[in-house]
Amino acid sequence: MRELHEGIELLEEEREAGPFMWQNWDKWVSRCEEITMWIDKQMLESNPPYSRDKSGLVCGVEWPAFRKAVDRYRQWLKEQCGGSEGIKDQLVFAHNDTQYGNLLRIEPEGKSPLLLPANEHKQLIVIDFEYASANSPGLEFANHFTEWCYNYHDAAKPYALNEKWYPTPEEQHRFIKAYVQHQPFPSSSQSSSTQHPSQSPSISARPNLSHSISNFMLDSRKPPQQIAEEEKARDENTEKEVKKLIDETRMWRPANSAQWVAWGIVQAKVEGMDDEKKHQSDNDTANETAAVEQGSGESGEKKQEAGDNGEEGGEGEDEFDYLSYARERAMFFWGDVVQLGLIGKEELPEEMMGKLK
Repeated sequence: MRELHEGIELLEEEREAGPFMWQNWDKWVSRCEEITMWIDKQMLESNPPYSRDKSGLVCGVEWPAFRKAVDRYRQWLKEQCGGSEGIKDQLVFAHNDTQYGNLLRIEPEGKSPLLLPANEHKQLIVIDFEYASANSPGLEFANHFTEWCYNYHDAAKPYALNEKWYPTPEEQHRFIKAYVQHQPFPSSSQSSSTQHPSQSPSISARPNLSHSISNFMLDSRKPPQQIAEEEKARDENTEKEVKKLIDETRMWRPANSAQWVAWGIVQAKVEGMDDEKKHQSDNDTANETAAVEQGSGESGEKKQEAGDNGEEGGEGEDEFDYLSYARERAMFFWGDVVQLGLIGKEELPEEMMGKLK
């Protein structure tokens, strides 16, 4: 992960465009509103197959309330990061979809160089860069840690988010500390050509390990107390950086959830919605055509053009329940913004409180 973040430099226009997850949100939000409000209407009117007992509101509350909460959180996040420029300074090339299916491991045999201790991490192969783009390390960690909560091969509920599987504080600390301490490009660690000037000094200003022998010789001439003090200072700097990234992960986690809520909604095949829209379109077009014919005496030869603009539908049954996935993610979002103090529990329906994650 560190090698991706530091090994691929963002284009200036990518940095200027801001976090790609918000670009996704802005791109998907209109379609989300259309789908969610239609489903919620069916549910509130108890129209099958959308009933309160079966599914509930897509986002736990009606769409306008959910979108307002995302907007409130988005503004808070912007302020916490020091404004738009502060957010841009955090951006790195991120994978953005590090779920277990996209992380492969090579099993080397014999005398493979991958068996050397220095190369063991290279046994891991990351695939599927469909969503790779400019995002913050905090969002990358939040996404990866949240993916710990899924078993996409579960026979009953592959969409379910099991929050008890979320990594413990100790596991998060160990993961991020390994990230901070990993030095993927030691020979260029002091070069500014591939690093944004706003990166944390404790990450960007790495010592050049190519001089490890001379450093060792110099260290041997230092008093033991000085060596101990320097080691202590390095450890303190590492811990400071780890804490900073853990805090950023916590801050960015609702953004990650909001993006995947929207993704689940736009991926969903909504039973009855497109048929109703097509029927309404047919009626509207027929009425417009009739009005034109009455006014101009034209024949109705063009009536057959109506209703040909429906969206493509997938063939067969969709095995993955995208709407349930979106609902689970929405509960994770709500749980986070409540814990952050951005939304009061009294602002949410009482029946939803037991579902927060």
